[in-house]
Amino acid sequence: MTEVLRMENITKIYPNGFMANKDVNLAINTGEIHALVGENGAGKTTLMKILFGMESFQGGRVLLNGEDADISSPLDAIDKGIGMVHQHFMQVPSLSVAENVTLGIEPGKGLLFDQKTASEITQEISDKYQLKVNAQERIADLGVGLRQKVEILKALVRKCRILILDEPTAVLTPQETQELFVQLKALKKDGIAIIFISHKLEEVMELCDRVTVLRAGRTVGTDVIGNLDPAKISRMMVGRDVILKIQKDPAKPKDVVLRVSDLEYRNGENVKVVNKVSFVVRQGEIVGIAGVEGNGQNQVAELVAGMLPLGHGTVEILRRSIKGKSVRKIREMGLAYISEDRMLYGCAANLPIRENIMADRIHTRRYKKLGIFTDPKKVNEEIDQLIREFEIACDDRSQPVRMLSGGNIQKVIVAREFSSGAQLILANQPTRGIDVGTTEMIRKTLVRKAREEGVATLLVSSDLNEILEVSDRLLVMKDGEIVAHFQDTSQVSEDLLGEYMLGVKCMTKEEMGDLV
Repeated sequence: MTEVLRMENITKIYPNGFMANKDVNLAINTGEIHALVGENGAGKTTLMKILFGMESFQGGRVLLNGEDADISSPLDAIDKGIGMVHQHFMQVPSLSVAENVTLGIEPGKGLLFDQKTASEITQEISDKYQLKVNAQERIADLGVGLRQKVEILKALVRKCRILILDEPTAVLTPQETQELFVQLKALKKDGIAIIFISHKLEEVMELCDRVTVLRAGRTVGTDVIGNLDPAKISRMMVGRDVILKIQKDPAKPKDVVLRVSDLEYRNGENVKVVNKVSFVVRQGEIVGIAGVEGNGQNQVAELVAGMLPLGHGTVEILRRSIKGKSVRKIREMGLAYISEDRMLYGCAANLPIRENIMADRIHTRRYKKLGIFTDPKKVNEEIDQLIREFEIACDDRSQPVRMLSGGNIQKVIVAREFSSGAQLILANQPTRGIDVGTTEMIRKTLVRKAREEGVATLLVSSDLNEILEVSDRLLVMKDGEIVAHFQDTSQVSEDLLGEYMLGVKCMTKEEMGDLV
């Protein structure tokens, strides 16, 4: 193997003075899969944006095939053989695979688009690397696994020799992940260098040849995979030992806190995305919902939280219906809610940490003087205590949330929700896209609140390791319906779970039991 990419002493300082990268070094060989790992805010994304021409930098240099490369834009990066598959797909759902893949490089004469040639080009690359994508299908008709492959196709059609993959397995089942790994190894065999960004260290160990770890914007080190294990990588990332396995006592559930009955919901296109969903969550237990992205689990969470209007069916918290109640009233009934989209619903990015944490409680008498005026001393003391308790890395309580890393933004949100005194926690993708240290803290806190405080928890997650480690009971959704109910997650493997998620298997009502 020969070196295809070298990034030397890369330094990036943003206009506000934040140093995202400091003398970072990264070397990639042809035909290798190289993992780039680190906590949120470690500088991984910034480094890749520099490589892909999306960000400028103040120090260091980038070499491609041993020669200095001035990469001025993403188009320039593509011309130089660099492709990037972003975590959030960049596709036009109404267009075909071929139309999406050739967008911007459309074959044809003048304004005439040659659909046949576009399909042939796309299908040829798909077949060469066994991606199993039909060039003529509409993007809107594809599952998430195939849409992921379309993004890879877009880079391959543009003849990339360095492929950046940002959390490519975040929403895939184990079976889809294994299929993707086979195809990535085929790319590697063809001499393509792959930079694999992931928080899933088991996948890094299985797939990658070498690992580079970033921490606090600096390179901690690079090593071959044979010298590492998940614990060592975690220690390099966080600077301390991280507990990757959750230890928890068996659940001792008590009274029902959440009861969902015959829940249905149609989306804006009048498609029924939730179909007669029923289940209960009891005091002291964690109930997980698993499913391939887009099978109704997010809508169930938003219906329970009051983010979507409740039409057909009932949702009761502590025997009181939420129908017709505002989000604030539902929260006052005892609900804490960690949203799937932390930036849209979880926080007010331009407001300080203080206001974000106090958003759900500032109106209560607890923080009032004489029942009228807000007591700033009491507020500040509580905020500072939560910053310490949840280890939020920030300048102080007045720092705007948008200035924090993704992991620390999530810490602000969970600090608010976990300290709200709620009897029901609804955690929707609580650790998506965050580092192992923050993930460990959130998972351990969910278990502690269930076991020590008797809190009922509904956990929606696409991370199968998380859903199996943290949950006591587990529901699986497919096409808007509950297709499986496992009453003891310790007896469930990721492969078995994946079969139900993909619809290969489906339980009968009798097999699921009376809790659904």
